[in-house]
Amino acid sequence: MLILPTRRQVLGGFGASALTLGSGGAYAFVVEPRFRLALTRYGLTPPGWDPTHRLRIAVLADIHVCEPYMPLDRVAEIVAATNALAPDLILLLGDYPAGRKVTWHRVPLPDFARLAAELRAPLGTYAILGNHDWWDDREAMRAGKGPVEVRRLLEARGIPVLENDTVRLVHDGRPFWIAGLADQEPFLPIGSRRSLADLPGTLAKVTDAAPVILMAHEPDIFVGVPARVSLTLSGHTHGGQIRLFGYSPVLPSRYGQRFAYGHVVEEGRHLIVSGGLGVSSVGIRFGVPPEIVLIELGGDAPVS
Repeated sequence: MLILPTRRQVLGGFGASALTLGSGGAYAFVVEPRFRLALTRYGLTPPGWDPTHRLRIAVLADIHVCEPYMPLDRVAEIVAATNALAPDLILLLGDYPAGRKVTWHRVPLPDFARLAAELRAPLGTYAILGNHDWWDDREAMRAGKGPVEVRRLLEARGIPVLENDTVRLVHDGRPFWIAGLADQEPFLPIGSRRSLADLPGTLAKVTDAAPVILMAHEPDIFVGVPARVSLTLSGHTHGGQIRLFGYSPVLPSRYGQRFAYGHVVEEGRHLIVSGGLGVSSVGIRFGVPPEIVLIELGGDAPVS
């Protein structure tokens, strides 16, 4: 079984790694983005969740397949590490291809989908799309409609992609809902800020009082998420890719540091923002290594 280091172990060792390479820059451009893999755990019982209902959710965000930063053997490593955690449910938060700025060689998306199909959890694997999934498919983006290529490939491999849709699951006799929003920034490369996310319409598909876990690629929408949602899960920010002393100098968010990374609680509402796995815009990570997120809901799970 592959055993992952915890985030604390990874961050505690980055100084020694940098010294070994001779500079922090070498570490940030070579080691952390390509070879580090952290496990970040969160334990909580959010509002509306039965505290006696224990559920393990593995979350993978912003994989950004490309060479050299996220080749297929790296994806296979992440899949194996995720399966080794024995989650009840696996959620994919979008951005499967990488941007052109960091892609030296493209990784074929059919090959990525084949590896993603090897993810294993009793309740299955569910996905949403991110902005790069649209930006990578120029034809769909310019036409203003989907499905984009990666959605077709994932669904052909048995991974449902939720676009303003919901699914009701039952675990240990307790029902809950997974809701997935469409992307909020699908057309920005052609100048349109039109969002495809329909939060009210999506939640209207929830037909009973069971708790809701919401997947939203960009975390900014959390300002409008109602208390009806027990937990919101997002990616997109990559934690800034550079994060020092809890501060990220550059973030793709209108709210600055507010939704940069980690577990955010506002007015009793809970959001977890993953630091993601890949890179975009620039091939660098420092202080925010690629991570698999493991969320343990209910019971006496330790609080992160």
